[in-house]
Amino acid sequence: MIKGILFDLNGTLIDIYTTESDDQLYRVTTNYLDYYGVKIAPCELKRRFFELNRMQRQQSEEDFPEFDVAKIFQQIIGDYHTRPLENTAELARSTAVVFRAAGRYKLECYDGVYEIMRDLKKRFLLGAVSDGQSLWAVPELQSVNLEDFFQTVVVSGDLGYRKPDIRLFKQALDALQLAPQEVIFVGNDMYRDVYGAHAVGMKTVFFKSNQGDHSYHGADADYIIYNFNELPRAIEFLQ
Repeated sequence: MIKGILFDLNGTLIDIYTTESDDQLYRVTTNYLDYYGVKIAPCELKRRFFELNRMQRQQSEEDFPEFDVAKIFQQIIGDYHTRPLENTAELARSTAVVFRAAGRYKLECYDGVYEIMRDLKKRFLLGAVSDGQSLWAVPELQSVNLEDFFQTVVVSGDLGYRKPDIRLFKQALDALQLAPQEVIFVGNDMYRDVYGAHAVGMKTVFFKSNQGDHSYHGADADYIIYNFNELPRAIEFLQ
């Protein structure tokens, strides 16, 4: 019997578009840092951001490493500040939020999400497993008014590894106190979501949305939907 549903967030429940390549977001971020005496040119900030991101992942011992955006900005602040700072960690967190905001162009739920989630919450335990940074994912979840639907939210940036690492899925299952065979995972990426959830033993629904990898050799979803409104039918079928 199915007792719980786990969801990916971005690309499954939330239709979001962000970029880390637009030069404009580096101009905005360097202007913000300038108020705190951190002097760095936008082109240099862009170069350092990608360099430190790559270094973090290369130095990780994880098979599927995740970066820590706050640590990236804390190192940049430490390297480029021109006057004493009381709390570089807090400035790094606020800078990461400014960075995300400057590069965000779309944030809204897919059609049918609210109605379906309200119905599912009456019948199942709900949770989320998302790749990303908590500094971004949690406020964005709150912005679209989804946070109250979930008993647990697992974000890869808090752990240092990302999907398809089975530990993320297991942490959510443990929080819900459910076995894999009692849970359906709903995601939009065949590798990170479907392949990862199957490796744990969960049934899967693949939402072929406008985001994510739609094919991966060795990954086959138990049910495919092309519109979020089709999810109740998928769940009924898999029960």
